[in-house]
Amino acid sequence: MNKDKKRTLELLAPARNDSVAISAILAGADAVYIGASSHGARRVAANSIDAIRRVVDTAHPYRAKVYATVNTLVYDNELADVERLIYQLYRAGVDALIIQDLGLLRLELPPIELHASTQCDIRTVEKARFLADVGFSRLVLPRELSLDETRAIHEAVPSTELEAFIHGALCVSYSGDCRASFMTCGRSANRGECAQICRLPFTLTDPQGQPLVRDRHLLSLRDLNRSDSIAEMAAAGVSSFKIEGRLKDEGYVRNAVAWYSSILDRVVDNSGGLYQRQSFGRSRQGFTPDPERSFNRGFTTYFLTGRAPSSGIASLETPKAIGRPVGTVTRCDRRSITARLTTTLANGDGLGYFDNSGRFCGFRLNRVEGSKLYPATPRDIPPGTLLYRNRDKEWDDIITSAKASRTIAIDMLLEMAGDTLVLSLSDERGLRVSATLPDLDLSQAVTPQETPRRRILEKLGDTIYRPRQVSDLVGPLFIPASALTALRRRAVELLDKTAAATYRFRYRLPEKADALYPSATLTMRDNVANRAATEFYLSHGVTSIAPAVETDTPADSGKGVHVMSTRYCLRRELGRCLLTPEGRRWGGGGSLYLVATGSDQRFRVDFDCKRCGMDIFTTTGKE
Repeated sequence: MNKDKKRTLELLAPARNDSVAISAILAGADAVYIGASSHGARRVAANSIDAIRRVVDTAHPYRAKVYATVNTLVYDNELADVERLIYQLYRAGVDALIIQDLGLLRLELPPIELHASTQCDIRTVEKARFLADVGFSRLVLPRELSLDETRAIHEAVPSTELEAFIHGALCVSYSGDCRASFMTCGRSANRGECAQICRLPFTLTDPQGQPLVRDRHLLSLRDLNRSDSIAEMAAAGVSSFKIEGRLKDEGYVRNAVAWYSSILDRVVDNSGGLYQRQSFGRSRQGFTPDPERSFNRGFTTYFLTGRAPSSGIASLETPKAIGRPVGTVTRCDRRSITARLTTTLANGDGLGYFDNSGRFCGFRLNRVEGSKLYPATPRDIPPGTLLYRNRDKEWDDIITSAKASRTIAIDMLLEMAGDTLVLSLSDERGLRVSATLPDLDLSQAVTPQETPRRRILEKLGDTIYRPRQVSDLVGPLFIPASALTALRRRAVELLDKTAAATYRFRYRLPEKADALYPSATLTMRDNVANRAATEFYLSHGVTSIAPAVETDTPADSGKGVHVMSTRYCLRRELGRCLLTPEGRRWGGGGSLYLVATGSDQRFRVDFDCKRCGMDIFTTTGKE
């Protein structure tokens, strides 16, 4: 198959800073996404332009890409600053912007490629088609979409890349359609300040306030893991496979990237020439990846099949990582624990257990002596309690000490052209260069020269290259080692310059003036926060626009403010679906209420059986 007709697949890694980004690239990522100095959906993961430039300088030689997140809502008084920021990112060599606020399309932007953030809430074919029509090269799909829904969007916009999440934390709400954090504590998820209300314990009550479920983490979901479905996702039209985690540490990201890179390689190898990876180079990890050994809340594939897994998708007991079972307590005297262990533990391991009230408690091990464990803090754990390890010190040390590397394979040809010595390099990126040493006064060698010349040519240790094939056609001539070394360095330098000069950027696509937004009316859920966004929507057929809650908090209508829309359903998760007689009797069959443990936060939950999901509202004095 012609290489140009192959579909390009990309493994996209998160980066909280330049160090994590570079580590992800060396581990095998085809691209990274990283926050700029402001207006990224993870405010605490901001980075300077210089830091992002360092990532670009590492990524581009491998043909890996760097995407900057500018995916929060922008206020009117910030538009000029964001415009300047985008120009700085463009000049730094960033490949694309991931944005939420469509008002940015009305700014004077450089011709940088645009990706529609998952915060744009692209649930429907109609919205996907509109975003493609107004110039987005890529759509970042909601985590909630099934393979069939993904396939339908791909068929509607076949020339637009689709990006989908494959691993990491799950938001219980559709991204971009959550105001819970803002309405309860003034911190907007659409401004990069989510307070993670969904990870709190709640009591679920009926309308009269009678508890149905007490103090459970009812909105806290497990983590996503679609390791077994990458080929199916590619077949459905996904081009970019995204790992969540811009707040995660370097070890987490390296482990996830290494794991999924090997899976994506197998998908490409088994595709019969249908797919190719976006970037080049072979990565060496120095460890065997295992996502089970990194932080996780338990795994789920979420709604990939169109239905919630029968095993459930919530982590009701705790929002923390529970880890793997490692043994059972047989005796505890506060300062030491005796346990019947099923695996070997190490000093510094993190252990946890559920106490009598069902609360998950954790502690660090100071010392391990066989079956006797010495915790860093006193413990009182009943015999028979199951212990879990949620931090594996030896594994962390392996990840930390492992030296990852990534190299590009090159072929080397050494030959004479008259009196000129020529070294030609060709590589897996499709580049070819030749360096020369003219007018050499060469003599016949007394001993064979191929082996020593090969050793000199293969000394590429301080570069990103590794020799794949070395061809020496010079014959029995003596070439001084210094001359051959200089020639090799000159050829490698020329290859680097050629790679930089031939790097291909993609640019923003044109905006179709006649593209009509799927709805003529926008509510606060459409997150219009500035005059530029208003102008954009009005130019595309919208006639009525309500502002985002961040700029104009709605008045109490007596019905509460809509703060969350989910595909997750509490009734379904708890085995009390309204479509069953038992479910209709449970809680009166109508709205239920969530009360945050230890606070006065209270939400009304309405169940939408037609779409098999739920909506959450603030409550009012009338309820």
